[in-house]
Amino acid sequence: MFEAPSLIFAAAGLAVFAAALLPRLLMRAPVSMPMIFFGAGVLVFSIAGDLPSPDPIAYSDITIHLSEVCVIISLMGAGLALDRKVGRKRWATTWRLLGIAMPLCLIVFTLLGVWALGLGLAGAILVAAALAPTDPVLASEVQVGEPSETEEELEAEDEVRFALTSEAGLNDGLAFPFVYLAIAVSLVGAAPSAWFPEFFALDVVWRIGIGCLFGFGVGKLLGRVFFQSRIESARMASHSEGFVALAATFLTYGVTEMVEGYGFIAVFVCAVTIRSGEQTHGFHGVLHSYIEQLERLLTVVVLVLLGGAVARGLLAGVTVVEILVALAFLLLVRPLAGWISLSRGSTGPWERSVISFFGVRGIGSIYYLSYALSKGDFASEDEALWRIVGLVIVMSILLHGVTAAPVINALDRARERKAIREAGTGDVAPKTAI
Repeated sequence: MFEAPSLIFAAAGLAVFAAALLPRLLMRAPVSMPMIFFGAGVLVFSIAGDLPSPDPIAYSDITIHLSEVCVIISLMGAGLALDRKVGRKRWATTWRLLGIAMPLCLIVFTLLGVWALGLGLAGAILVAAALAPTDPVLASEVQVGEPSETEEELEAEDEVRFALTSEAGLNDGLAFPFVYLAIAVSLVGAAPSAWFPEFFALDVVWRIGIGCLFGFGVGKLLGRVFFQSRIESARMASHSEGFVALAATFLTYGVTEMVEGYGFIAVFVCAVTIRSGEQTHGFHGVLHSYIEQLERLLTVVVLVLLGGAVARGLLAGVTVVEILVALAFLLLVRPLAGWISLSRGSTGPWERSVISFFGVRGIGSIYYLSYALSKGDFASEDEALWRIVGLVIVMSILLHGVTAAPVINALDRARERKAIREAGTGDVAPKTAI
C-alpha cells in the first residue's frame, strides 16, 4: 500500500501541473478550470473517506484566511491587467455596474432571503452582501489577459472584458459595508438608531475613503520605486523581479487594514495606480505573470476544498425553494440588474447581454460569509447560510464555466469581423485574454 504522504505529494504535483496546462487546453472548450478542480475535490473526498472533512464552519479561521489571501492576490492581478486609465467616461460601464447593478442585487436578494428563504433580516442581508459582488478569482475566462505593451494594444481593450474585470476588482470592497451592516443588525437589532451612525461614518465613509487613499498612495510610491528610482539597484523594473507584486499586495492590504480601511479596495486601487504609470513597460507583464501563477495555485486549493466540502455535506438538506432562488439570482436578478444598469450606456445589446450574464460568484463570497459568521450572531443560521451561498457558487461554477468559452469566443469573432469591415483589411484583431 502507498503511504499517505507519498500520495499527497504526488497529487499535489499533478494538481500544480494541471493548473498550468488546463487553461490552455480548455481555452475554446465549454469546460473551465474551476469546474475541473471542483469536480476533482468532490471525487477525492467522496472516495478517500479517511481525509479530514473540509468543513468551513469547523475550520472557520482557515476558511477566512485562505479565501482572504486568494482574493487579494486576484485583485492585484486584475488591477495590473487593466490597460485603461481611470476616468469618469473611460470607466462609465464600471460605474454603472457598481452604482446600479450591485445595489439592485443587494436589495432583491435581501427580499428573497426574507420572503422566500425564511431567513432573519441579518442573515438575508449577509447572503445578499456575500453574493452581490462578482468574483475576481473564478472569472478569468471572461476577464482581460496580459497587460498590453504597445499603444495599439492599449487602444484595443474590449469593453466586455474590461467591464467584468474592473467591476470584479472594485465591487468586492464596496460590498463590505453591507457585510458589516449584517453583523451590526445581528448584534444590536434592526432599529436604524442602533447601527446607522457607526455604519455610515465608519463602515462607509472612513473605510472606503482610507482604502482608496492608501491604495493610491502606496501605488504611487511603489510605481516610483519600480520605474523611476534614482538608485539603479532599487529600480525593480530593470531587474524583472516579479515577486515584488506579492510584496505590494501584502504591504497595501496590511497597512490599510491596520487603520480600519478596506484592504480589498486598497489592493485593487494600488494595482491600477501602478499600472497607469509607464503603461507600455514590459515589467507590468512580469508582475502580472507572477501574480497570475500564484492566484492559480491558490484557486486550485480552494476549489478542491470546496468540492470536498460539498462531498461531505455542505449542501445537505438543500430545498427546492433554495434551488429556485439560486437559479433566479443567476439567471434573472443579476442579468436584469446588469441590463438595467447599462441600458443608457454606450455598449451594444450583445455586449450588454454578455456583461450582464457573467456575474460570476465565487471565493469572495466564501470570505465574506466566513468573516461575518465569525463576528456576528446569526441565530444558528450558519448551516443554512453556507448551504445557500455554497449552492449559488457551485451553480455559478457550472453555469458560467460551461458558457464562458463559447460566448467569449463568439464575441471575439464578431468583433474581429466588425474590425475587418471597418478597416477594409484582414490584419486588425482585438486584444483577447489568454
